Amino acid sequence: MSGEPLVDRQLIHDELDRARVEFHQLLDAAKPADLSLPTRGTRWTNEQLLFHMLFGYILIRPLLALMRIFGQLPHGVSRAFSRLLNSATRPFDVINYLGPVAAVRVYGHRRMGAKLDGVIAGLHRHLDAAPEAAFTLGMHYPVRWDPFFRDFMTVTDLYHYPAQHFDFHHRQLTLTDTC
Repeated sequence: MSGEPLVDRQLIHDELDRARVEFHQLLDAAKPADLSLPTRGTRWTNEQLLFHMLFGYILIRPLLALMRIFGQLPHGVSRAFSRLLNSATRPFDVINYLGPVAAVRVYGHRRMGAKLDGVIAGLHRHLDAAPEAAFTLGMHYPVRWDPFFRDFMTVTDLYHYPAQHFDFHHRQLTLTDTC
C-alpha cells in the first residue's frame, strides 16, 4: 500500500461545514409564516422538512455504530438485514413522515440550529479520530428506504450521505427569501 489515505477527510469536513452554514441561513431567513407553508413534492411543511434535513445528520452516528458491527461480519449478514429492512418499507415510510411532524411540536425551529451545530461538531471529531482502517468497512443498506442509500455503502459513503440528503431536500423548501 502506498500510504495514501483511503478518504479525503477535508472534503467531508467541508461538506459538513457547508451544510451547517446553509442550514443557519435557512433558519435565519425563514419568516414565521414560511415555516407552515407546504413544501415541493412532500407532505411536510417547511419547518417539518427542515427538521427532517437535520435528522439526516443526527442519524449518521448510529449508522456508523451499525457499520462498525456489520462491517466486521460476512457481507451476507448485512445483505439479509437490509432485505429485512426493505420488507418493512411501508412502516418505515409512515414513521419517517410522522417523526418530523411530531418533532417540530416539541423541538421547534428555534433549537434546530444549535442541535445541528452540536451534531456537526461531533461528526468532525469522530471523523478526525477514526483510524484509516475504519474507512474500509462497508455494509448493505435498504435501498427502498432512501434514494441516496446504495446496496453497499462504505464508511466514506455514509459520511457523504447527509450532504446528498440535505441538498435534495433543500430544493423542496418553499421559504420565500432563501430558495
